[in-house]
Amino acid sequence: MSLSKQLYIIISFIFFIIFTGNFLISVKNTKEYLEVESATKAQDTATSLGMSIRPLIKQKDDPEIESIIRAISNSGFYKELRLEDANFTISQRELLDASTHIDLIDNWKITKVFVDPKFGKVEKIESDAILNKKLEQLENITNSPDNTFSINDDTQLYRYIPSTEYKNGGNITFEFTAVNDDNKINTFANITINKIIFQEKRDVKFEYVPSWFIHLIKMDLEEKFSEISDGWNTAAIIYVSANPGDAYAKLYEQAKNSIIYSAIAFVLSIIFLFIFVQYLLKPLKRIEKLAKDIAQGNFKTISQLPWTTEIKNVAISMNDMSIKIENIINKLNKNLEQLSKKLSQDELTKLPLKSTFETDMKEMFIQKANGYVFNVRIDDLAQYAKKHTNSEVNKFIVEFANTLASLLEEKNLNIKAYRFFGSEFVLLAKDCDYECAKKVCNLLKQKFELLSEEFEKKEIAHIGATPFNTFGTTPEMLQAANEAFEKAKLIGPNEFFIRDKADLSRDMEEWRDLVFDIIDNKLFNIDYINSAYDLTKDEKEIVMQEAFTHLKDKENNDIPIGTFVSIAEKYEKIIDLDKAVISKVIEYINIHSIKHPITINLSINSICNNEFIIWLQKTITKHKEIAPLLAFSITAYAVAKDVEVFKKFCDYIHNSGSKIIVKRFETKFIPLDNLKDFNLDFIRLAREYTNEIQNDSSKQSFVESIQELSTLLNIKVIAENAKSDEEFEMIRKLHVYAASR
Repeated sequence: MSLSKQLYIIISFIFFIIFTGNFLISVKNTKEYLEVESATKAQDTATSLGMSIRPLIKQKDDPEIESIIRAISNSGFYKELRLEDANFTISQRELLDASTHIDLIDNWKITKVFVDPKFGKVEKIESDAILNKKLEQLENITNSPDNTFSINDDTQLYRYIPSTEYKNGGNITFEFTAVNDDNKINTFANITINKIIFQEKRDVKFEYVPSWFIHLIKMDLEEKFSEISDGWNTAAIIYVSANPGDAYAKLYEQAKNSIIYSAIAFVLSIIFLFIFVQYLLKPLKRIEKLAKDIAQGNFKTISQLPWTTEIKNVAISMNDMSIKIENIINKLNKNLEQLSKKLSQDELTKLPLKSTFETDMKEMFIQKANGYVFNVRIDDLAQYAKKHTNSEVNKFIVEFANTLASLLEEKNLNIKAYRFFGSEFVLLAKDCDYECAKKVCNLLKQKFELLSEEFEKKEIAHIGATPFNTFGTTPEMLQAANEAFEKAKLIGPNEFFIRDKADLSRDMEEWRDLVFDIIDNKLFNIDYINSAYDLTKDEKEIVMQEAFTHLKDKENNDIPIGTFVSIAEKYEKIIDLDKAVISKVIEYINIHSIKHPITINLSINSICNNEFIIWLQKTITKHKEIAPLLAFSITAYAVAKDVEVFKKFCDYIHNSGSKIIVKRFETKFIPLDNLKDFNLDFIRLAREYTNEIQNDSSKQSFVESIQELSTLLNIKVIAENAKSDEEFEMIRKLHVYAASR
């Protein structure tokens, strides 16, 4: 996960935690405030109503009481206004009126009143009227002693104290004893007691507040009350309940506004964070690009340093690392150049060795060049050495080599001299026809005659020449030049023999028919050779094999693959051959469940062909599961022919998931400075670099340097065809990744 995504997630999480906390606290505080506000307003209303109703409470059924309560209720703030009777009082007149057995004309009076215990109990009280009358009579008695003390009992009151079951009233049976002047009877009266004197309710409406919000947040709006007294006694209680609709509406509006504000703040914060992160990560992206460039061998530096201290320090460190690695690689390159030059040059004559000749021959094959190969061999060098000292022999060899090298100074001649070993030398002339070859031989013959006089040696050397055959092989041409040399010896001292193109061994028409037949009918086999073993492990594990195309002619004779490929390229059949080989290798990997990469040799003509590239990408995609097991191999001298095409091919292959290997790697074809440009997976060293490496410290130093450089560039080095155990172990000690045997 990228750093920017991590920052977005962390900031979003922190924002969510802070918002959630603030939101919950805000909603809680608002809820509590609304509860307190509603309770306070309800209590104030109850108190105010109580004071307004108090003067009217003597007549509890007074219509003005209802008007006052209804007027307050119409404001809409209250869910319920309820006036309850706190003192159930019944007058004597009410009891007598409710009885069906008593005629009020007879002037009855009640002497005893009671109820069934299930209804509660009754107690006698004196009304204000009776008390006033008693006071008046007492005053009258005081002023007029002759007056009689007499009170009308019609206003006598009885207080009904209900049981728990009838605390809200109901139909109550009052039993009492009534007397008049002549009679006494026990009777009863059924009176309906109503606790609620007046009640006004309003429907609770939540308007736009959703039900889930109401269920989620419970508001506790307590019912408030105020007692209304009548004299010394509490006559009634007024109850006020606030309407929760208004409180929920305010709470919901506040919560909704908080969420909207937070959402806007979050979006703006993320936008600001995105801009800031992009600005912050811009130098990190440059550092990332630098790291990738370093991994690919491009040792650049960051010129525009970031302003953030920590990132700036990282950028400075990356610059230092890039510079140091580049210096190390440059030093390794210089060492390798010196070692490569030493390995490819004869110490005595300073002429290039056979390995350089073979490299130059490969270049001529690539260029389809014309020229001649000359085999020049000193006659009887062993006999000369017996009669002369080492210094005299060395002087003679050096003078002979200088004579060959002097041809480079001749005009209109593109020629190069090589020393193979001992007395054997070879000349390679480019852009040279038969007349040119004859001129070279005549020049050498004249120079040899001068050497003959100087060193008192009659026969200096003989020369055999053969034309360069673009469809042949290097060994075949050396053999042809050697045959010409033998013929030159028969002619006379310091003589030469030149073969012409009529000496070519096969007719081109015959070659063409043979190549077409083999490719069209897939008349070839694939051998899996050069098994490379992992040198980093003790166990013998194969890490790579090479698919080698095995060809035979109609007489069942082996066909040199180099010659076959040259002719296939000439007649534009090489792409078909490469396609057929790739298909057979894929089939082999699938059938045998191969777990290690198989290298497939491709022609430079194929990787230059867009149709072939498209076919190859589709084929790899079709067999995507084995793509990492396909390692496409190009020779170093083929890479040198078109570097830009090879770079593009490397990109195609890596995008497809397969690997790239450069085989027969030589610094003459691919300079070490350019090695980092290709993003290679493997390089396979030319055999000359590891042949008898245990006895050559220069080769050891060269391979060790190559290994160190490749490690820095993430390239694995493979040594080719280690012939002996000593050679194999020396390669292992140099920390090479793998070697074939």
